[in-house]
Amino acid sequence: MNKRLVIALGGNALGNTPQEQLELVKNTASAIVDLVEEGYDVVIGHGNGPQVGMVNLAFEYSANNGGGTPAIPFPECGAMTQGYIGYHLQQAVQRELAKRGINKPCAAIVTQVVVDKNDSAFQKPTKPVGMFYTKEEAEKIMSETGYTFVEDAGRGYRRVVPSPIPTKIVELPIVEQLLDMHSVIITVGGGGIPVIEKNNGDFEGVAAVIDKDRASAKLALDLKADMLVILTAVEKVSINFRKPDQKDLDSISVNQAKEYIKEGHFAPGSMLPKVESCISFVENTKGGKALITSLDKACEALQGKTGTMIIQ
Repeated sequence: MNKRLVIALGGNALGNTPQEQLELVKNTASAIVDLVEEGYDVVIGHGNGPQVGMVNLAFEYSANNGGGTPAIPFPECGAMTQGYIGYHLQQAVQRELAKRGINKPCAAIVTQVVVDKNDSAFQKPTKPVGMFYTKEEAEKIMSETGYTFVEDAGRGYRRVVPSPIPTKIVELPIVEQLLDMHSVIITVGGGGIPVIEKNNGDFEGVAAVIDKDRASAKLALDLKADMLVILTAVEKVSINFRKPDQKDLDSISVNQAKEYIKEGHFAPGSMLPKVESCISFVENTKGGKALITSLDKACEALQGKTGTMIIQ
């Protein structure tokens, strides 16, 4: 039986515009198909922070400036980005599979993910979405809209929205069926469309963005994956990041990771949810491992040559 990998793609694997993304996903697809060629069954999750912010802002701008377009609710914006990112990814992966003569289907699944309506995240928005602004631009938008903005890792100010914990993946049975067929699957896009489950069994979208690493960790647990792989902009996790005494980590235990979190080494909204997601997966699986590395080093990292492995 092929080993199962759940891969969470960071924003560096995608693009801020559809045109930019079409180019970037060529490299993304190549890295993913490298893993398929190594004999892994691959399930892909991805983020949508910049994209969902862009789509939401475009509709709001049009609605407020005589464009004749109605404002679109945030869950629908999430669904739109899940669709177009999934389309770009599956097309690029299909092309790369065909180029290498690998006969495997690839499909993107529009995925809903259940969250708790009483999750404390709804009272404290933390998830950055959309583009970067100067402090002055952010303050102007806040005064006009009531949105919350925060400074994001020295890169500027971004809007933040609630980021509740995922509790259930609605389309999991479909993903499992496709995985049994050894398909390449793109799911929980943007962390999934956040929904609450009502008493009558219906689902209702809520204005939030689920962290894609947390959703991918939940997916990896539910699929009994052999490994959770989080691909981001850096080759290894570091402590004392961007300081003179920065130290890159090769392999750490769950307890070491928790200690580094207590010491404040990992930034919220950046490396912190990645490490926490890895801890969640490893703690709740027998012999499970989690890996954090960069997209272009994924194959080498799975061979133990680089990356940061988190183990029991």
